[in-house]
Amino acid sequence: MEYSDNIIMMPFEAKRPYQEIGLVLRQELIEGQYRVGDRLPPERDIAERLDVSRTVVREAIIMLELENLVEVKKGSGVYVINIPSQPNSRENVISDDAGPFEMLQARQLLESNIAEFAAMQVTPSDIVKMRTALDLERQELSSGTADCNGDETFHLCIAEATQNSVLVDMLKQSWERRECSPMWKKLHSHIVGQDYREEWIDDHAKILAALQRKDPIAAKNAMWQHLENVKQRLLELSDIDDPNFDGYLFSSNPVVLRGAEKS
Repeated sequence: MEYSDNIIMMPFEAKRPYQEIGLVLRQELIEGQYRVGDRLPPERDIAERLDVSRTVVREAIIMLELENLVEVKKGSGVYVINIPSQPNSRENVISDDAGPFEMLQARQLLESNIAEFAAMQVTPSDIVKMRTALDLERQELSSGTADCNGDETFHLCIAEATQNSVLVDMLKQSWERRECSPMWKKLHSHIVGQDYREEWIDDHAKILAALQRKDPIAAKNAMWQHLENVKQRLLELSDIDDPNFDGYLFSSNPVVLRGAEKS
């Protein structure tokens, strides 16, 4: 272990897919394939060359941003601003953070099943709480604030409707992890405006309608689709001004739950 400018320089082993790709790109910087000021290839090209999805490449770029090795310029691309000095250490130590799209995938799996169970347990008072949360979302959006209290409260109300404290705690932990995530914050630093949140409100209204009907399958599918929409929209919004953006966001088709086509 070495010390430099009061920053601990630690050997780093990749634990997550984006970290593996980040280390590949990092090594290419060390080997001189790119110099300071050079523009990295488009994400699509990197994804094809390394046989991964663009979400993983996006997360790897965020990792390099947090290490102050690259800079993302909206409408232009990703540029090298520093060359790492050591092959096996991090220039700036950051938490071993889950990627934002990895977190969303985990939420998709967890919350779609929570919604399914909630539809079987939900009470009229639960529905009232969800409507109140949805109203708060609309108020926050119309006021122009960046606060997402209504969004978090809506999802929490669904978990509470299961009457299972473990599921409630799991949901709270996933939101807390998001709020403390440098990766999540960096992703959102590239997104301008709040209009996209109207789409989330529409999704929430569909989830609420399914819960009100006590339809477990429809509730599960609506929640799954909502978080699928979030994943794709956030990836698009954080890159939409790139001239190389071609609208093809993932290397594989989104997963569709059985029965979703009927809901």
